[in-house]
Amino acid sequence: MKKITLIGLFVTCLSLQSFTQDLPAYRILDSSGKEVGFRKMMKSLDDADFVFYGELHNNPVAHWMELEITKSLYDKKQQDLVLAAEMFESDNQLILTEFLQGYLNDKRFEDEARLWKNYKTDYKPLVVFAKEKKLAFIASNVPRHYAGLVSDKGFEVLDALTPEAKHWMAPLPIVYDSTLSCYTDMLAMMEGGHGNANINNLPKAQALKDATMAYFSMKAWSQGKTVIHFNGSYHSDKHQGIVWHILQQIPQAKILTITTLEQKDISTLSKDSEGLADFIILVPDSMTKTY
Repeated sequence: MKKITLIGLFVTCLSLQSFTQDLPAYRILDSSGKEVGFRKMMKSLDDADFVFYGELHNNPVAHWMELEITKSLYDKKQQDLVLAAEMFESDNQLILTEFLQGYLNDKRFEDEARLWKNYKTDYKPLVVFAKEKKLAFIASNVPRHYAGLVSDKGFEVLDALTPEAKHWMAPLPIVYDSTLSCYTDMLAMMEGGHGNANINNLPKAQALKDATMAYFSMKAWSQGKTVIHFNGSYHSDKHQGIVWHILQQIPQAKILTITTLEQKDISTLSKDSEGLADFIILVPDSMTKTY
């Protein structure tokens, strides 16, 4: 009976393995498209100063992987791990910290903070993990109305803001390289049909976000710590955006990037996606979306 049970278990395992190989939910690749395992990726991330996880905001694999990577980094770094995210704006830092410290319950925090519509399904698990482990969580993004001002009127509008307002963004003037592809590609996408007379200001608003997320990530970092930052992939792909701003200030920083990419066929990485990030989470484009 024991022998039959073992044979049955072996056959079941083979069947499950075959199913997994036939319909994988994701693959982890290096920048050249070579497949790597989760443990190998984590071994590289363990000693990073900054890890930027570029997500597709509605991709469930990205959100699950963010949590698993954070758990694995915590096993290595313990209290030297710091979380940070685009999804929380800098002027909400106090309320986020008070929630983490237990001064606010879930309802009060969720009622008063400006949270993304997918917070409960996609980002709350990260916040809860940080609370349980007593980790710092940085609200790194610029308050959205300042990005809106730059989108309408350019960087110059920031100069007239009060010192209190400037406290919530990167120090002025904002360093901006209009030739970076993360900004030129944005312009190319927006041209023809956007209807914005100030279309050239849109990449500047993006740069304000990038510079601010870099600034607050750097403020949270010190030697021996690892800051893991969650953001839309366009903010860190090709080591541009936030990463570019950090490297202007700390050129020796060890920064590793992850991006989430959807393809119809995930058996191989498309040539034009090579070099997008240090690690690429490749997901079928038919994957269920979180919203």
